[in-house]
Amino acid sequence: MNKFVKYASGALISLVLFSCSDFLEKEYDLSLSDEEVFSDEVNTRGFLANIYNYMHNGFAPFNNGQFLGATTDAMTDNAVSYWNVHYWHGVQTDSYDASNHPLIGTYWTNNLIGIRKANVFLKNARESVLGTAMYNRNMAEARLLRAMFHFEIIRWFGAAPIIGDDKNGIPIVFEISRAEEMNMERTPPAEALKWVADQCDMVKNLLPFRYVNEDVDWGRVSGAVAYALKSRALLYRASALNNAGNNPAYWTEAAQAARDFINANNTHGNFYRLYSTGNPNNDYYECFTTTPMFNYEFILCFQPWQTNTIETSLAPCGFSGLIQSAGRTNPTQNLVDCYETINGLPIDKDPSYNQQNPYVNRDPRLEQSIFHHGSMWGDIEQEEYRAVDVSFPSGKDYKELHGGTLTGYYLKKYVNNISYKAPSSPIHGWPIFRYGEILLNAAEAVNEAEGPDAAYQYINQIRARVGMPAYSGLSKEELRERIRNERRIELCFEDHRFFDERRWKIFEGQTMTSEVTKPYYQQYYNLYGVLVTNPSSPVYEYKLADTYPTRAFNIPKNYLFPLPEADVKRAPKLLQNPGWEL
Repeated sequence: MNKFVKYASGALISLVLFSCSDFLEKEYDLSLSDEEVFSDEVNTRGFLANIYNYMHNGFAPFNNGQFLGATTDAMTDNAVSYWNVHYWHGVQTDSYDASNHPLIGTYWTNNLIGIRKANVFLKNARESVLGTAMYNRNMAEARLLRAMFHFEIIRWFGAAPIIGDDKNGIPIVFEISRAEEMNMERTPPAEALKWVADQCDMVKNLLPFRYVNEDVDWGRVSGAVAYALKSRALLYRASALNNAGNNPAYWTEAAQAARDFINANNTHGNFYRLYSTGNPNNDYYECFTTTPMFNYEFILCFQPWQTNTIETSLAPCGFSGLIQSAGRTNPTQNLVDCYETINGLPIDKDPSYNQQNPYVNRDPRLEQSIFHHGSMWGDIEQEEYRAVDVSFPSGKDYKELHGGTLTGYYLKKYVNNISYKAPSSPIHGWPIFRYGEILLNAAEAVNEAEGPDAAYQYINQIRARVGMPAYSGLSKEELRERIRNERRIELCFEDHRFFDERRWKIFEGQTMTSEVTKPYYQQYYNLYGVLVTNPSSPVYEYKLADTYPTRAFNIPKNYLFPLPEADVKRAPKLLQNPGWEL
């Protein structure tokens, strides 16, 4: 009897399971044979639960502070990483090749393992063991998870091998002993994304839109997740990177997919909605720090992690006690300047904006997402509450032995205001899908397909939560730019910016030299920060970020990650991505 093995491109990995629900706590014994797993209900469900480990988790890098302890936005114009050995820098400077790139295993190998595991389940699960209702639901879950893993490969690598069912409808399971089976042509990204969307259609009505007993089933993929994945996949398909001819039908389909989610959601009694208590100055922040199981905006969240690692990785470096913060994700001035004034205008279009008093009367999400000089923070009861001081050269939060800021900013989103003298461990949940993204997907696709008048309702809901003025009277091109800006702000540090930059192809026609006359928020190669001096009466000097002031972006190479070179040699039909050939 063959033992189950975890295989993708000849690599083995292990993952840590941070589980919450009863369902996800069920695990199976890796030493069991196929018969022992799938002849037993508990083992079968445990096998399915294990597949959830391979979903995308944006908090995973914080388990490796030495090389990855920052968000993926540190590969974009939104942030730089303080720690000089973080792998993100190599992406920013294009200093890796296909044989030594340290990140491709995470996004190529892990997703292929997830696909294989899903196919093993689909091939071997038994209705006689699970019962008809549970069998049908679990099979739909596995099919949806398989689609999610394919989507991840597409957005990192473009064209993807579709490892679904064979011509007889049997799920494909590659074996280590037959590695040559992986030697297959990749499906072009637009076609592959349509395949993902079609897989979502197959299961979206087989799964509950939301589970009745979310105390037990919280964290499972659902009908709502299928609708959300289809919306995201078709938006990517319609975008410039995957839609060279700007086929308008692609935008129409993407718009309909987002509306389909919204319509299905509106008919559900326990519907998803923007997290809001009526406090525009705190609701956005609270959305990402409230216990995720009770957040009605999160459609799917990675299994919650009870830890203060997020706080020690992100908060300003001067907060210390029994634990010490390093603050290694430093938002750029480029991102800070994206936040409009409270009048709803870009800062360079509003005469009331004052560069020497830059954080007053701004979009409330700025204060709720980013620590800046003068931000108030710290536990009051432990007498840690004070103003953040990033002043040069000796501000409390400017620089420490193992942390500091290269831009004058730190990331506040996700950071709970815990005591560092008497630390607690809050619950953190990574949002894989949330309702705010669906509204932004709808706004973007509807504007492209039908124009501004039909799109305003979606983007203006996002703005209303934080008390920002509604958009009106804009051209399609003007609203496109405001939607992109809104998406950058609303979804910052949720692992969207890396892909949005690329699917919009914003680097085309722009260079490090040509962009310097533009506002910082319209520059993509040059990365800026602020130097604060004279802290008692601050003086703000805006300049290139320290240490990592510029990015390299080679077209078309850097639109995609490379496939592992060893895999391309073993399976040459996969072909290497353009520009990465050795």
